[in-house]
Amino acid sequence: MTFTIYTHDSWGLVTVGHYQSLDQAREVFHALCNDPWYKDDGTVKGLELMQNVEEGAGLRIDWFAFQ
Repeated sequence: MTFTIYTHDSWGLVTVGHYQSLDQAREVFHALCNDPWYKDDGTVKGLELMQNVEEGAGLRIDWFAFQ
């Protein structure tokens, strides 16, 4: 099972990275939620942590909105 973090911004959906464990993905996700650049950028609207599935769009595990 793998996990992906996406940003939602003015241009759409952008992949931040793919992770092999939920713990690693959560660590990166929480670090990005507190990152000053993401908070101050203004174009990044949110972060999404997804569990990848073999077919389909995946399952949302966590979501964070900057505004």
